[in-house]
Amino acid sequence: MRYADFAAHEAHDVSPAYERLSLAVSRDDEVLALLGMLPPIKRQPNLLFGVVRFLGGPVQDPAAFHRYTVRNWQVIEAEIRTRTTQTNEAGRCAVLLPVLAALPQPLALLEVGASAGLCLYPDRYAYRYGDHVIGCGEPILDCAMTGAAPPTRLPDVVWRSGLDLNPLDVTDPADVEWLEALIWPEHTHRRARLRDAVAVAASEPPSLLRGDLVDDLPALAAQAPAGATLVVFHSSVLYQVPKPRREAFADVVRGLPGHWISNEAPDVLPYDTLPTPPDASSLNVLALDGRPLAWTRSHGQSIAWFARREIPDDQVEQEPHHGLQP
Repeated sequence: MRYADFAAHEAHDVSPAYERLSLAVSRDDEVLALLGMLPPIKRQPNLLFGVVRFLGGPVQDPAAFHRYTVRNWQVIEAEIRTRTTQTNEAGRCAVLLPVLAALPQPLALLEVGASAGLCLYPDRYAYRYGDHVIGCGEPILDCAMTGAAPPTRLPDVVWRSGLDLNPLDVTDPADVEWLEALIWPEHTHRRARLRDAVAVAASEPPSLLRGDLVDDLPALAAQAPAGATLVVFHSSVLYQVPKPRREAFADVVRGLPGHWISNEAPDVLPYDTLPTPPDASSLNVLALDGRPLAWTRSHGQSIAWFARREIPDDQVEQEPHHGLQP
């Protein structure tokens, strides 16, 4: 069951409130019946909980959540049907950075499922891998790394753009409020990080196109400047896309010049083999050009490379379009 699995594998030891709430919903026939009237993709715990929080409803007490949800279902359902889970977690840049920094510079970044575009600014954030700090200013993105040395430089980004079915505007208070509602209740550090990242993006708002990841990707990619390495990337996005469209997207992106970075759950894209995960928590697979490289936590908290490796800054530059070597 989706809510029981969410409690056990995503919320456990990460959000006591959402773990408690997910378990309650998994046993709540009345709320489950309401959710059953929605399309499967709209039944996600993060979407339901985020909408209730956005509307000012309670998420700490399961009994209060039940009463609020049942009494206000018409309004909640309308919001769920018009919204998507657009968690725009800038912390994910910390697991993307080692790959981005090793690609031929400068970069033209194109994010699929960009939400408000906060992950389009990996060159503007600071990073802390244990005692190793790169960059300066706020936010500082903390990431535990095993299996490789931390990167030694920030990427040189000369162009950035994003594609989303419903792009959010970092200068619109209502859109920022929705992003805040998607952050789990106890995660005050993530709310502070979101506000810092919004401030960075709002100083130079990203170019975001409302469009489809298959139909509109080639035309947007063609706008990348000559002389820059095109990097199409996405994090925790494709699980919301039906499998046939995921396959069509993979075919399209493989036909583009440059590189493709994916950071998705292990069952979202096909891989021949993957090593045993380091623990039972919900993990993503970081891959370059279809080659899996590492396990990552969903909010960028950690990255565990599949094999011990050193990643010199110029490694991929010497072998363009082939990815990091094991």
